[in-house]
Amino acid sequence: MNQLEPQRGEAEPAGLDVVVTTMASDSHTWNLVFLQLLLEELGHRVTNLGACVPDELLVSECRRTGPDLIVLSSVNGHGYHDGLRVIPALRACPELAATPVVIGGKLGIAGSGDPDRQRSLLAAGYDGVFEEGRSVADFRSFLGALPAPAGRVLRADRALPTAPRTLPAAAAPRTLPAATASGVLR
Repeated sequence: MNQLEPQRGEAEPAGLDVVVTTMASDSHTWNLVFLQLLLEELGHRVTNLGACVPDELLVSECRRTGPDLIVLSSVNGHGYHDGLRVIPALRACPELAATPVVIGGKLGIAGSGDPDRQRSLLAAGYDGVFEEGRSVADFRSFLGALPAPAGRVLRADRALPTAPRTLPAAAAPRTLPAATASGVLR
């Protein structure tokens, strides 16, 4: 697949438009295929940008497609540093500033579950952090709590139910489901 020609999955019109991608340093694709299949099974449409996506291409494709959600996935252990570099560029675009953005996978080389790493990613502008070893149910709960895009209704049977949340003050003014300091939705 050519990076400039993203693969686009088909789904019912009620779902979200989701961009799934790695970052510039990550050449892994199996994680993206899994995420694409999971999201499509839940009724969402997926644009898979593939591996080794330069920051500028990620931002320009997200501006072009106007997704309802951006999912960054890392397997190489550099996701934390790459994620801190990428999120300011996404948030600097007025048309993407309120778009939910999550990051997940192997975010560091010293293992998962570092609460300081998760807190700093949330403070930097991510709406959710899903490190390796965490349940897919947490991600599904996050998806189920997202507000439906204007003019569309998300089907309740496509995601796990969850109560509405507010974001920590550091992440305001977006109104999305909040993650705890550990990145887990409660």
